[in-house]
Amino acid sequence: MLRAPGGQRRRCIFEKKLMENLVQAFSQFGKVQSTSSEALSMIAQELNCAKGHILLAPDSVCKHLYFVKEGLTRTFYLKDGRDITDWFSPENTFAVSLISYIKQQPDRRGIEVLEPSVLYSMYYDDLEMLCTKFHDIEHIIRKILSFGIVQMQNKIDDVHFVSGKHRYRNLIQSNPSIVQRVPLGMVASFLGMTQESLSRIRSTKI
Repeated sequence: MLRAPGGQRRRCIFEKKLMENLVQAFSQFGKVQSTSSEALSMIAQELNCAKGHILLAPDSVCKHLYFVKEGLTRTFYLKDGRDITDWFSPENTFAVSLISYIKQQPDRRGIEVLEPSVLYSMYYDDLEMLCTKFHDIEHIIRKILSFGIVQMQNKIDDVHFVSGKHRYRNLIQSNPSIVQRVPLGMVASFLGMTQESLSRIRSTKI
C-alpha cells in the first residue's frame, strides 16, 4: 500500500481541520456546499499571532476578513490622541474593519491582537472571486457583512439611548469573559464612558 510522506499527511489533516472550522463559522449564516467549502479552505491562511500584534494599522485599507479561531482581537481608532476601542472579536467571531473592507479605502480603524491568537485570514480579492463562482459563499459573505453593520448600529444606538449602567450590564450578559480578559480602560472606551465612570458602575449592584 502506498503511503503519503509524513509532511503530506500532516498537510492533509491541517487542510481538513481548516475546512471544518471555516465551514462551521460560515454555517452560522447559511449552508455551505461541499465544493464551496473546499474552495474556501484553499484561500484561507492560518495565522498564529502574538499579543500586541497589529493586524491592521489605522488609516490603511482592510484587505482581509479574519475568523478568530482562538484568542481575542479588538478594533480601535485614535481620536485627539486617545486610544478608543470600537469592537471586540473573541473566538468564533469575525474581525474586520468593516467600512474599509466594504469600500476598499483607508479608514481610521485598526485591528490589534489582545491575546495569543489563532486566526484564519481570507484575502478580499480571493473572497470576491469565490463570491462570483459560488452563490452560497456570496450569500454568506453578504450576511456576515450585514450582521456587522447591524451590530455597529446597535452599538451606536446604545451609546445614544441606553444608560452606561445598562450598557455594562448588557456586555456582561452577552459576553462576560470580556471584562476578565480586557483592561478596564478598553472596556470603558468600548462602552463609551470614562474609566472612572465604569469603576463607579462596577462598585454598585447592577
